[in-house]
Amino acid sequence: MAVSERGEAEQISIDDHLERVRTGLDRVDAATAHQAAASGNAVLVDIRYQALRERDGLIPGALVVERNELEWRLDPRGSHRLPEATGHDLHVIVLCNEGYASSLAAASLQQLGLHRATDLIGGFQAWRKAGLPVDQPGADGAAGA
Repeated sequence: MAVSERGEAEQISIDDHLERVRTGLDRVDAATAHQAAASGNAVLVDIRYQALRERDGLIPGALVVERNELEWRLDPRGSHRLPEATGHDLHVIVLCNEGYASSLAAASLQQLGLHRATDLIGGFQAWRKAGLPVDQPGADGAAGA
C-alpha cells in the first residue's frame, strides 16, 4: 500500500493500481502462453468464473482455479495446494476473460513468492481470437460438465 507524505493511505484508481501492478509482470501473449504450456515450461491457470467457462469453453490442459481459491491452491507451502504447486519457481500464467483480473491475481501470487507468475495479455478472449485450442462447451462434457 502506498502511503502519502502525511502517513495516510494513498487513494488511487483501479486503473492506476492495475498499471502499477503490471510493471512487475512479464506478461505474455496467447502464442507465447500456448507454447510455454505445450512444452511443459508453464502452467496455465484459468480463473474465469463458471458461467464464462460454460459459455466459451476451456483451454485444454489449463487448471481451473476459482479466483477466491487461487492463492491457497498455488502456495507451495499451503496445506490446500494443488499437486501442480511444486515450488516457488513454478512458471504460472494466469488467465481471466480479458486480462484484467489476471494481472491482479498474478501480482498476488508474486507476493507469495511465486516470482515467475504472470498473466495472459487479453485473457481467454485473446487466446480464442488467436485460434488456439478450446474445448467447446458441452463437447464430450469438457466445459459443460
